[in-house]
Amino acid sequence: MDQKQKAILEARANVLKAMAHPTRLFIIEELEKEERCVCDLTELIGADVSTVSKHLSVLKQAGIVLSDKRGNLVFYRLRVPCILSFFGCVESIFKAQAEDHSSLVK
Repeated sequence: MDQKQKAILEARANVLKAMAHPTRLFIIEELEKEERCVCDLTELIGADVSTVSKHLSVLKQAGIVLSDKRGNLVFYRLRVPCILSFFGCVESIFKAQAEDHSSLVK
């Protein structure tokens, strides 16, 4: 593996690590619908502002979301909505595993 390939793989791993939390996956799904302020996400998640802000910070550092400050509020949106196509692939893995399991049980 050369340095360029290693850097690309590390960047991919960083994005996957940022997504590897149920709350952050929920945030990504909510931001698919529309941009949201921290206050909206806090209410939807049922966590305090500092916790939600930390999750958003992780997503922002990974390049998944962008923020826009408007007065006292900070709004977040997905940088690239195609990130959601990854979830379709993950769901395909679940289906394949279920089919494998059901064929073993028969």
